[in-house]
Amino acid sequence: MVHIPHASLVVPSDVVAGLLLTPTEIEHELLVMTDRYTDELFALPSSLATTVTFPVSRLVVDPERFTADDSEPMARKGMGVVYERTAAGHPLRRRPSADERHRLLARFYEPHHSALTTAVERALAAHGTCLLLDGHSFPTLALPYEDDQDPDRPDICIGTDARHTPAWLLDIAVGAFEELGWRVAVDRPFGGALVPMRFYRQDLRVHAAMIEVRRGLYMDERSGERLPRFDEIRERISGALRKVSAVGTCRRGGA
Repeated sequence: MVHIPHASLVVPSDVVAGLLLTPTEIEHELLVMTDRYTDELFALPSSLATTVTFPVSRLVVDPERFTADDSEPMARKGMGVVYERTAAGHPLRRRPSADERHRLLARFYEPHHSALTTAVERALAAHGTCLLLDGHSFPTLALPYEDDQDPDRPDICIGTDARHTPAWLLDIAVGAFEELGWRVAVDRPFGGALVPMRFYRQDLRVHAAMIEVRRGLYMDERSGERLPRFDEIRERISGALRKVSAVGTCRRGGA
């Protein structure tokens, strides 16, 4: 399975109306916070993988956050499941009421996670295991909200979970991208790997890894436009993903 949580630029008009930013500021926030084109970079044919893509921007709600702020580390920065702060720490929206928050989650977060959970269930029923790859990108220069401000950033980051990322998966993922000549780091600048809550830390037949691509490899980070080498980068990423998924297939039923 491939999960694409942050590729969308869509912010429904009723959500825009509740934001505290000007149209120009919203455009900038979308530029820096969207994992633009990851739906294309991580595309695999349906014969190889089921893809679940979040249909709206993370500025609406973030499907990669825990819903309870006391369980979500980013909530302390105003960037829990419903963002209240921008990447630079400025007010994004006023604090939503409990009812407003519930409506947002019911409208966007819950249907997405239901679809993701169903897809994992189907994979387990069909194959006895599921390999979930979480596709992201990250900026060449760290944004103000990021914990890791080291300017020496890799080309590829592989995020892991202590229970759901076995050593064989990490090894093949790192190797697949290093073979392309790219610098690979593990859990830097971002760590973790998403697993639906029904299976999280409970069903170890679900294997997971986050794969983050540095945006400067494929896009102009000032304009958001694709670089001329975009198609080449996409093909190289596709080749690496196929290697990882092939090993996942061979490991069906294993630890």
